[in-house]
Amino acid sequence: MEFVVRDFDLRHTLECGQAFRWQRQPDGAYRGVIGRHVVRAAQRNSTLSLDGAPAGTLRDYFQFDANLAAIIATFPADEHMRRAVAWCHGMRLLRQDPWETLASFICSATKQIVQIRQMVANLCRAFGEPVPPGGKSEIRNSKSETEFAFPVVVAVARATEAQLRACKLGFRAKNLLAAARMIDAGEVRLGAVGAMDYPRAAEELMRLPGVGPKIADCALLFGWGRQEAFPLDVWIERALRRLYFRGKRRVTRRRLVEFHRGYFGPHAGYAQQYLFHYVRNNPQELETAGGLSARRPGVWRNSV
Repeated sequence: MEFVVRDFDLRHTLECGQAFRWQRQPDGAYRGVIGRHVVRAAQRNSTLSLDGAPAGTLRDYFQFDANLAAIIATFPADEHMRRAVAWCHGMRLLRQDPWETLASFICSATKQIVQIRQMVANLCRAFGEPVPPGGKSEIRNSKSETEFAFPVVVAVARATEAQLRACKLGFRAKNLLAAARMIDAGEVRLGAVGAMDYPRAAEELMRLPGVGPKIADCALLFGWGRQEAFPLDVWIERALRRLYFRGKRRVTRRRLVEFHRGYFGPHAGYAQQYLFHYVRNNPQELETAGGLSARRPGVWRNSV
């Protein structure tokens, strides 16, 4: 099926580090799994071709109904955010399954995106249910026609640490196993997290082994759609220090948290992802860009 989209870039959206189930194909399309659906996604200008899942599932996952121009209008109008928005034009946050997002980011600790994708793929093959390809024949992968859904909580909770380590998780296996068992036992109820205010939701997730502030924020932003969440990883911490506090010594992590909570507006998580994707792909900006004072110089007045 085809969707006419505005302010949407499929490549930026799927390659910005928020999701790990998508693989770019030789023809430029993407093949991935959404729930129990194998999906092929391709874009040509303003037309997005999607096949393999119901329209409602696709619309919700890709967040077509979000007003991206209005979201960007809330970003601070400094030169760094302007460059990030221009370079990442059309990037959207996805709405992913909360458990899949949480588990994937528990696996992400100290790993690069390509390694996280491999660990997640290994987990799915070992513990997920097979999902046969549906829809058009071009969804089929010549190497294998079988994809796997992300494993449910109980499947991981019943695994052994050795089995998880066999998925190349390393020390993350212990944390993922303990987290899954706590959730399966009802000690942490993921279904209740969405109804909590942001501080309480983050606190609840951080009860889980392997979940600190950054992973909790990633899960809340990409799985629960909580845009107050602002994952502070090494790239973002470096960007804040070098772009907004250049020349200032002893800027503590606490100060960075205070800064981003007051500076980036009501869609701070969205702004964070634009900044993250931009500086990760343009690291020279962290060396050459001038610093800005730590104040909010207005917001965007025009859409991009």
